[in-house]
Amino acid sequence: MQTVKVSPKFQVVIPRAARESLGIRAGQRVQVLVYENRLEFIPVQGMKRMRGFLRGIDTSVERDEDRT
Repeated sequence: MQTVKVSPKFQVVIPRAARESLGIRAGQRVQVLVYENRLEFIPVQGMKRMRGFLRGIDTSVERDEDRT
């Protein structure tokens, strides 16, 4: 695990290994969430890149009779 330092402007540098692992590039947007006393950075993916990521998912779901 790596640590980073918060600058006086409240900026942090994402370590190279983490950037490369997630494919984060300069200028890319990330979503910031506060979850159970921690910060989570989630890269925002473009819709073109997201196309087909659910291919092959099982869509058969049992439904209540009043929901059909």
